[in-house]
Amino acid sequence: MSNNMAKIAEARKAVEQLRMEVHIDRMQVSVVVSDIMSFCQSHSPSDPLVSPIPSAENPFRDKRLICSVL
Repeated sequence: MSNNMAKIAEARKAVEQLRMEVHIDRMQVSVVVSDIMSFCQSHSPSDPLVSPIPSAENPFRDKRLICSVL
């Protein structure tokens, strides 16, 4: 009996989840992709992975100029 009750409870949860998802307004993938592309292109000049930071402005650069061998 408890196995049947567990299955019923699981089915009720699934039904409730589907009822909540019915009211979600979904966007088309092509619209989302074009939005992401335009965002990336507009922010690319300030992205350090696309255009590297000059070494004079880089706070993480190695301050030592001497190479040491262990």
